[in-house]
Amino acid sequence: MDQQDLKLSKKLISSYKKRLEKEILDRSMKLRMPQNKFEEIINNNNELINLKIALERLETESEPHK
Repeated sequence: MDQQDLKLSKKLISSYKKRLEKEILDRSMKLRMPQNKFEEIINNNNELINLKIALERLETESEPHK
């Protein structure tokens, strides 16, 4: 993958991750869940965990090789 592809991938994954977090937040607020509960849901959501890992890997790949 070239640098442009890496940047685009990071941007798309990051955008999706933010939308997913917002959706969880919106639904939690609609259900009047306590803040600590929806934070726990966000922190333990498998899809969000996988997105974070993917972003970290892309970040590592985009670092210049020394």
